[in-house]
Amino acid sequence: MTALTQHAEQLSTTTLLRFATAGSVDDGKSTLVGRLLHDSKSVLTDQLEAVEHASRSRGQEAPDLALLTDGLRAEREQGITIDVAYRYFATPRRRFILADTPGHVQYTRNMVTGASTAELAIVLVDARNGVVEQTRRHAAVAALLRVPHVVLAVNKMDLVDYAEPVFAAIAEEFTAYAASLGVPEITAIPISALAGDNVVEPSAHMDWYGGPTVLEHLETVPVSHDLTACHARFPVQYVIRPQTAEHPDYRGYAGQIAAGAFRVGEAVTVLPSGRTSTVTAIDALGESVDIAWAPQSVTIRLADDIDISRGDLIAPADDAPAVTRDVEATVCHVADQPLAVGQRVLLKHTTRTVKAIVKDIPSRLTLDDLSQHPAPGRLVANDIGRVVVRTAEPLALDAYADSRRTGSFLLIDPADGTTLTAGMAGASFAAVAEAAADADAEWNF
Repeated sequence: MTALTQHAEQLSTTTLLRFATAGSVDDGKSTLVGRLLHDSKSVLTDQLEAVEHASRSRGQEAPDLALLTDGLRAEREQGITIDVAYRYFATPRRRFILADTPGHVQYTRNMVTGASTAELAIVLVDARNGVVEQTRRHAAVAALLRVPHVVLAVNKMDLVDYAEPVFAAIAEEFTAYAASLGVPEITAIPISALAGDNVVEPSAHMDWYGGPTVLEHLETVPVSHDLTACHARFPVQYVIRPQTAEHPDYRGYAGQIAAGAFRVGEAVTVLPSGRTSTVTAIDALGESVDIAWAPQSVTIRLADDIDISRGDLIAPADDAPAVTRDVEATVCHVADQPLAVGQRVLLKHTTRTVKAIVKDIPSRLTLDDLSQHPAPGRLVANDIGRVVVRTAEPLALDAYADSRRTGSFLLIDPADGTTLTAGMAGASFAAVAEAAADADAEWNF
């Protein structure tokens, strides 16, 4: 067996963790990611040589590891992160998909994108500045998106003489804030991304800290993203009817299983019509199978000829979501143009897009004290608030707390297709925080 084959087999047996980084401007997110990649031996030689060359041309003696992730020309020139940078790397213990998100307030929308599929978020804080408004905003977004694990990385400890009281005060303030949002797990780690303290290797300057390094925590944190345990949902993407001599009567519904599993012989309901049928066959990769599960892409065939088209949802007959035209949700507004009451929009949910109107904006979140500002009338860029939307056609939505895949949606400008708002149907994180206080709740999807 070759070394490459052994490596491939080893990767196939390791778990996958999706995580995102966030923080304020110049907190050192890209440097942390670069240090993580460099010290875990996940950087190719030519990549490191390119970074060293770029660093020397800027008059820096040591390689600027932030350049490993800041790939856009504007990012390199300005020394900031603008877009989400995705990186894939692996250690013997786990595989990782990393989303390095921007810190500027105007790019909070990118943080929403990066964290929407993450199981863990690393929120960086500059030890000299402590918890600032953007830190609270990123914590609120992580809570809103139901990210199960949050790591507080108190960076630049070398600039505060590795003082334990500085770290302890920041950790206490952030933990109290995130816990009030209902975040179920918060881990605080003191680091210096520039020097490499507690990123991959334990720090020799902070013997008062006995917890894990960032990489050790990433490798050992429990990953509970088993989509097969969720309510089974299959958004139809395409109807396949070849009508050939070989397949004259073939009618299949193609798409990706969003959650759960489907079996041949199972009774299902098609929404929003409410018609019922039975799964007679499941085709996957050109072969018939008896069972398929998320996130497989398959074609499902039913016993009855039902009017089904793109955007319809197939679900188990005894576990189908409610159908509604009135959507209440918590949203993060990501567009430069405001979202106002009475505005006409398009609502995109899974593979279905329908016309809608914003009926009400009951409240906007005040990040400083988590109070709700009532009836703001509109939301501007980076606002988090509650909205009520009336759709022209019925939708089959789950609560976001039950399913991130089928509980989320986008509001789109019908004039030019601009994404306006990212929405999470159902209760806000404030309600989840109250539930978590009453019971030791966890977010499992």
